[in-house]
Amino acid sequence: QVQLVESGGGLVQAGGSLRLSCVASGNIFSINLMGWYRQAPGKQRELVAITRDGSTAYADSVKGRFTLSRDNANNTVYLQMNSLKPEDTAVYYCNADITNWARQFYWGQGTQVTVSS
Repeated sequence: QVQLVESGGGLVQAGGSLRLSCVASGNIFSINLMGWYRQAPGKQRELVAITRDGSTAYADSVKGRFTLSRDNANNTVYLQMNSLKPEDTAVYYCNADITNWARQFYWGQGTQVTVSS
């Protein structure tokens, strides 16, 4: 089985920074894509940042403030979040497209990020 485990969420004041981590473990042949989504109360889950084949894409709302990086050797993806705003408050989910016996998408359990004004 494959697991994605996130960490690094918490409470921070506006203008502050947090770094999220997501580790994929289990029976993994290859990871094709890794990324971060978020879901605020009463809103749909939205893409924050995603990386595949060395390329990274960001939502317009986080460009210039968030940086996604990936450690392929350790099946880990990070999201460095700077200049946080109250509107960044959400549960952040890690997502990965992983091939083992088959190819499918996996989700982490989510980590809460709360930005106070």
